[in-house]
Amino acid sequence: MSTSETRAATVARHEIFQTSVMSALLDGVYDDELTVAELLTHGNFGIGTFNALDGEMVILDGECFQLRSDGTVSMPSPEARTPYAVITEFVPGIRRELPDGSLRSDASTFIDHMTVSENYMYALRITGDFEWVRTRTVVKQSKPYRPMVEATDDDAVVRFDDVRGTVVGFRTPLYETGISVPGCHAHFIDDSRSQGGHVLDFKLRSGVAELCLATDLHLRLPMTPAFREANLAPDDLDAQLQKTEMHR
Repeated sequence: MSTSETRAATVARHEIFQTSVMSALLDGVYDDELTVAELLTHGNFGIGTFNALDGEMVILDGECFQLRSDGTVSMPSPEARTPYAVITEFVPGIRRELPDGSLRSDASTFIDHMTVSENYMYALRITGDFEWVRTRTVVKQSKPYRPMVEATDDDAVVRFDDVRGTVVGFRTPLYETGISVPGCHAHFIDDSRSQGGHVLDFKLRSGVAELCLATDLHLRLPMTPAFREANLAPDDLDAQLQKTEMHR
């Protein structure tokens, strides 16, 4: 990384806003009172889900999109609510072209070397031309809610071929395990805003990665009975995260 890039990435403090914690979602806490309208007051770039796990969320350029289990996209009502979301004002401080033909694992290794330190949080945006993107999306749940490791068994895996679009994600330090998803949690939406989902893998023809370094975390916790009673530190937390994130 050049000196100028390092300075740009560390020149100012930057905040990520998050509502709830990932371990609550794993435990089946799928409802909260935070609306999309209120969430958007905290940034223009983010990911999450909707009450009852009704699809994946992408926030890009200040607009919120709801990604359904069949891979289609719609715009939710401002009054739609979210039990878990992460958002920031995206100010890219580091930008690099990714190697042509990169798979997700290749891109991840490349981006590791773009970061200033593994101890910070980063908002990540990849824009490019994809040979293919493989995604899955949660299916709306009904009460009584099942734990997420069971709910995601219903997820359909959808593949998009020859598509231009954007990967919206957050790279989180390992010490945030349970608060967020350690490593990279990412969603995809195409340029036409008509298809997308939770990213499992991709092959990139060509593209650019941009990072926005964050030093501050604003964490909002739900004030609901379900959250108060949730088990937020299960013994198999790592295994649950692996299964829900990568569909393993």
